[in-house]
Parts: sequence; structure tokens; C-alpha cells
Amino acid sequence: MKTIGLIGGMSWESTVDYYRLVNEVIRRELGGLHSAKVVLVSVDFQEIETYQFAGEWDKSAQVLIEAAKGLEAAGADFVLICTNTMHKIANQVASAISIPLLHIAKVTGEALEERKIKKVGLLGTVFTMEQTFYRQEIEAKGIEVIVPNQVDRDVVSQVIYEELCLGTLSEDSRRTYLRIIAELAAEGAEGIILGCTEIGLLVNQNDTVVPLFDTTRIHAERAALKSLE
Repeated sequence: MKTIGLIGGMSWESTVDYYRLVNEVIRRELGGLHSAKVVLVSVDFQEIETYQFAGEWDKSAQVLIEAAKGLEAAGADFVLICTNTMHKIANQVASAISIPLLHIAKVTGEALEERKIKKVGLLGTVFTMEQTFYRQEIEAKGIEVIVPNQVDRDVVSQVIYEELCLGTLSEDSRRTYLRIIAELAAEGAEGIILGCTEIGLLVNQNDTVVPLFDTTRIHAERAALKSLE
């Protein structure tokens, strides 16, 4: 079994799910008392968030590069950045280490292809929804990506930073997300990417008939299976 390296803490609420999910997959695949081989570096999200909104992506990249190097030194065979937004600097991190980086948008794109999705809605932080670093990985597979309108994008992102990353789950916010999901489906989205690792804490497939692609679950499951290759 290969060792999975996790760069977590962005936020720690979703990092907890990563650890649980990779272990659930290993137990499902191997049975018995098997569990995943994991090393984790958890960064201080306050520092990262400050760099994000200041546009100082190179500084945030340096934090994650040091984390990735630490994972490599600790024996990780490949690395995951346990957040969607910070894949903006994924290439910088990948180029600084000699082990592979499992890209969250690429494995999500693979999951969309497997379901033959041709048009998908994307929810996430304003950075993920409005910049190209994430959607280009999906669009490269010939899949059209749509996002909510400006007002709803701001609401989606605000809920992430001001509620979900603090462990707050609001029923009002859940209803708002479900409304936005329904509106994207009405615009032709055949599925919705939960493109922030915290969104799955708020809404899940039981809440809507629209197919949801929870990036936390997809990323963690692909990592666990990769560790068994």
C-alpha cells in the first residue's frame, strides 16, 4: 500500500472527512482491520485565507510547497491538496516535489466523464467560480461549465468562509444552496460540482435529485484507490 500525503487544514472540518473517507475505502477494498497509510501536514487556514484575499498567491504557494516537501520527506508516495481553491497554485507545488500530486479538478473531471456529463454547474469560492484555473481542467474534457450569477456567487462564497469553514451549518444556507443548484439545473446543468471541500457538509445527494459531484469524496476515494495500485 502506498502512503497518501495530505495537505490539510483548509479548513480542518473538511480535512477530517478526507481522513475518514480514505480509510472507509481501504476498509471496503481490503476488509479486516486494514486502514490507509497517511501522513498529514495541517496548515493554518487564517494565514492562507489572508493571502487569498490579498492576492498574494505566491506566499500561499510557499506555505503549501513547504508542506508538500514535508510530506515527501515523511515518506508520502503522492500528495493531495485538500481544498479546491488552492489548486490555483497546484502546478507550483507539483514542480517543487518529486512525487505526484493528485489534482482535485482532474479526478472530478474523470468522474464527470464516467457519468457522461456534458454540462455542469460549479459551486465554490469566488476564486474557484470566477477564475479559470479550476474550470479549465473540466472544460479540457469537453464539458461546459456554468456558475451562478454574481449575487449568488457572492452568497455561496460568503457561506463557505463565514459559516462552513467555522463548522456552522445553517438551514437557511442549505435552502439557499438548493435554490441555486435548482436554478443551475434549470439552465441545463446535468450535474453540480461541489467545488469546495466544505460544501458537502451542508448539502448532499439526499437533498436534491440533481446529481452532485462532491469533490471531497471524489478526491479522497481516488486517492485511496491510487494507494492500492
